Amino acid sequence: MLIKGYDAPLVPGEPLLARPGFWSNHLLARCDEGTSAARPSPEWFGDDGADTDAMSEVLFDPERWPVFRVPAADGAEVVVIHRNLAGDYGTDYLLTHPGGSAARRMGSGDGEFSGAGLTWQELIRIADTPSPTAEGVQHPAERLLLLIPLLDDLDLPETAAARLGAALASVGAPQDTAPDTAARMLAHLGRRPRHESAWGSPLSGS
Repeated sequence: MLIKGYDAPLVPGEPLLARPGFWSNHLLARCDEGTSAARPSPEWFGDDGADTDAMSEVLFDPERWPVFRVPAADGAEVVVIHRNLAGDYGTDYLLTHPGGSAARRMGSGDGEFSGAGLTWQELIRIADTPSPTAEGVQHPAERLLLLIPLLDDLDLPETAAARLGAALASVGAPQDTAPDTAARMLAHLGRRPRHESAWGSPLSGS
């Protein structure tokens, strides 16, 4: 697998989505909303500590950098890359457009996400419009959960927590706790610094 700007051992990550421990690795750090004494745990995602630890070794292997492609029906594609460079671990989010000369970096998560993210409506539009002829993640819930760290929006609809909770439940989170996990995640994402609205959305090409 080749992506311009990445001279690294990239490998398809999509097969990992169904394995125990994946979603807790991807989202656990996004569930601390800063007010509750209860610390996020893998069980919130239907995992246990052993699952999470085993998946961490796979996701953060310097010899194999997992890549997750989220292609949209309009030809755009968001690419999520585990950047497993020794001393510089993190997750990069890239955007490609049809006919584009190179992938555009949307942001990165190195403990905390940095970069110009997406509104809730943009995330939902990408999640709900897969490109069935392109390689990559097709299930709307998985697409939303992969990209939820990109959320950069304080004006969320009332349905946001329910939609996110349903997505979590569909990938194995307990039905009775998924709504609370979703609410905590949205609260955490809402606490981080916002970006200037004049910068525009990465999807607009601005």
